[in-house]
Amino acid sequence: MALVFRTATQSVGLSLSLLGWVLSIITMYLPHWRNLNLDLNEMENWTMGLWKTCVIQEEVGRQCKDFDSFLALPTELRISRILMFLSNGLGFLGLLVSGFGLDCLRIGERQQDLKRRLLVLGGILLWTSGVTALIPVSWVAHMTVQEFWDDSMPEIVPRWEFGEALFLGWSAGLCLLLGGCLLHCAACSVSAPRVPGHYTVADMQTQCPCLENGTTDPKV
Repeated sequence: MALVFRTATQSVGLSLSLLGWVLSIITMYLPHWRNLNLDLNEMENWTMGLWKTCVIQEEVGRQCKDFDSFLALPTELRISRILMFLSNGLGFLGLLVSGFGLDCLRIGERQQDLKRRLLVLGGILLWTSGVTALIPVSWVAHMTVQEFWDDSMPEIVPRWEFGEALFLGWSAGLCLLLGGCLLHCAACSVSAPRVPGHYTVADMQTQCPCLENGTTDPKV
């Protein structure tokens, strides 16, 4: 039962981590971190991401323009690019390391201590990846809220609002956090007891002298 529970925990943790990693990659490239709806022209919507700004018009469609300079970006967008790259890299390493530590993998069956350490390391990497993904998303959301409620701006000036990528990024970070915690818990759980009927080398060495003496008592 312990082995089944541990294997199921590992599978769920790895699946959540993989989902979070994919969502994190999508979040980084989506140009929908911020949305701007113009009340004066409802047929035109602006969106902003980490890499480009897009305008959506009913007649023309979507037109996007990449940012000209990295240094010209606001501070939150510059740091968010770096942190999202770091999150995706840590997530990939965490998935790779955790994969080699799964019980269902036949490689290294006799090195259970090494596989347990790989699971712990993979869980830590995935947990760190989740935190690194949540920081830029929450930072951009915080700056958006501050600018939205800024009293120094005239009311007629349009305000940026939350884009779909922010909610996707929060989901990605939570999946990575939960997946890393599950893998770490599975690695720290008690190993399954030995199955009856399977004897170790030490057991066979203890039983062999008894069989040679024709007795069942190993002390004879």
